[in-house]
Amino acid sequence: MNLVRAEVERLAARRFVQLMLVLLALAFAITAATTLVGSHQPSASEVAAAEAQLAQVIRGMEADHEYCLKVKAGELPVDEDRYLPADCSEVDPVLRDEVPVVADFLSGVFVFGQQAGPLLYFLIAFLVLFGFLVGASYIGADLNSGGVVNLLLWRPRRLTVLGAKLGTLLGVVALLSVVATVVYLGTFWTIAQTAGLPGRLDGAFWQDLGGRYGRGLVLVLLATALGFGIATLGRHTSAALGAVAAYAVVWELGARLVFEILDVARPDQLMLSSYIAAWLAGQVEFYDDHVCRNASGFGFCDGTYTITWAPALLVLLALAGAVTAAAFAVFRRRDLI
Repeated sequence: MNLVRAEVERLAARRFVQLMLVLLALAFAITAATTLVGSHQPSASEVAAAEAQLAQVIRGMEADHEYCLKVKAGELPVDEDRYLPADCSEVDPVLRDEVPVVADFLSGVFVFGQQAGPLLYFLIAFLVLFGFLVGASYIGADLNSGGVVNLLLWRPRRLTVLGAKLGTLLGVVALLSVVATVVYLGTFWTIAQTAGLPGRLDGAFWQDLGGRYGRGLVLVLLATALGFGIATLGRHTSAALGAVAAYAVVWELGARLVFEILDVARPDQLMLSSYIAAWLAGQVEFYDDHVCRNASGFGFCDGTYTITWAPALLVLLALAGAVTAAAFAVFRRRDLI
């Protein structure tokens, strides 16, 4: 417990961590201020106009559904200029996953139910960057300055010391992420109440938002462990930054261009960014033109393929786990002087 307490104090005292916290607060403040300035509570006339537009759209949806049913029943001829689905349930407004609401037709109004998801992704992206940089600098600076050697003189167990550092780091980042999320979403909830609209906040909304946040928090912790592990292997903070920059330039950009020139099928399956997106969103669809290119006949060809959250999580866990395990193995035998 004394070792963990000491690591928490060392982490809190680092100027880089304090700078990142200031930048985090500044980003929150700018986002909230921009949202507040660009929003207003709708007047009665604006709401009435939006309700009229909503009613018109719903009548159009009902008319499309009724037309489909009558064509299928042979009561009306087929209109070539009008969309006719194979199954009329596709255009049934009652069966739609998302039915339009009044807030969809209001301009210049912040609606929490519509904007909470994108705002949460912005928060997660910043926390991922925060966790990676703090994790890398936390161990990198200690290895480079000799702080780890001094700590081992007090507690001469390498794996215990490194494990305490990583565990403390992950715990602090997780706690900070939870607190930041409460403050962040609470701020925008207040803006929606005072200068906007809450929107549709049913059980499905909170379930979806909670799922996004849970997956985002896992990604933040994995990024933190990855930054910690790479910096441990490279014995410097810059090793983690260099590794990410090299991967982005050589693989995500360079290799993607080469795959396109060589006409490789499904190159997105080889990119880490695809699995990050699939994990955050639950699933991501990509298109492979090779399927339709080699298809015979004149029927409809669907060249899409999906990466779901389960294989995405396995890839992310394997990467972070392999780097962290390698860091512990190297740290155990490395000469630290």
